[in-house]
Amino acid sequence: MKVKKRSFGVLSSGQKVSLYTVSNGVMSFSVTNFGCTITSICLPESNGCSGDVALGFPALHGYLHNTPYFGCLVGRFANRISGARFDLAGASHSLEANDHGNCLHSGRKGFHNQVWESDSFVNTSEAGVIFRKKSPAGDQGFPGNLDVRVTYSLSRNNEIIIRYAVKTDAPTPVNLTNHTYFNLAGHDSGSVEDHTVQLFCDRYIPVDEHAIPSGDILDVAGTPFDFRSPKAIGTDIGSVVGGYDHTWEINRAGESLNPVAGVYEPVSGRTLTVYSTQPGVQFYTGNFLDSIPGKDGCYYGKRSGFCLETQHFPDSPNRPEFPLSILIPDQRYRHETIWHFDF
Repeated sequence: MKVKKRSFGVLSSGQKVSLYTVSNGVMSFSVTNFGCTITSICLPESNGCSGDVALGFPALHGYLHNTPYFGCLVGRFANRISGARFDLAGASHSLEANDHGNCLHSGRKGFHNQVWESDSFVNTSEAGVIFRKKSPAGDQGFPGNLDVRVTYSLSRNNEIIIRYAVKTDAPTPVNLTNHTYFNLAGHDSGSVEDHTVQLFCDRYIPVDEHAIPSGDILDVAGTPFDFRSPKAIGTDIGSVVGGYDHTWEINRAGESLNPVAGVYEPVSGRTLTVYSTQPGVQFYTGNFLDSIPGKDGCYYGKRSGFCLETQHFPDSPNRPEFPLSILIPDQRYRHETIWHFDF
């Protein structure tokens, strides 16, 4: 188990950016303190497939304009907030309207575009990086001073573990996730439509043309959203306008870790299994990728990767019928997500 640190560049402000590579001797991942962004996940090569299964950019510059949100930590509030506003404790709060009049991923000044304090660690079971940030009241338009700690680690069992811990001094919405795009055949191998996916979810959240939920939570049975049994991504994707970019309600979601998803790629034989304490998962199939220049000289086209973003439900600050996403001072936001790889 080891962690290596190197320079990843310098911002125009003079802030230095670091890149950490965490390895257990079999697999590794790299993460930068700019946006707590995972830049690579390297598995042993298999059947001619590239070892790196995470989409990303070759250098820091790409992440400064990371419109696909490759690999980054999203917050203070992941996903969408309708009308770019919400009311809380008798006050109205306005956010950046960066997506059809709504707020997506907290706007351009979200956690993904900030430099974090960082330190590496190694112990007998894990190695990784701890990221810390104090987010002042008004950051991205949200109330409350936040104390945020996010840990990315790698276990001896080939698990990448992400742990979130947040404290606040005033009521405020909090919804953190990681936005890594996976392609288990290798980041440069094209469409993921032949990946087989199983979601441990009986219900999903329908949305309008701008991905804003109505407040309903519907049964997946008899719909293209039914992944209760393993199914290739491409099987029903043509029946969903634009492709999959929806939240599913995780079965038995609660304080303990629950199985979220299993993914199998037939050429490489690799699998990814996801576990989380979160109530929902946003399954996104890279519908808006459009010839984006990536690592190793490749270009990422439509559906070159998929995301499994464990999180609270979209627009929940405006949806009292959804699980509560408001953090209050005498509570602590604690969540954990595990990505387990087999190869």
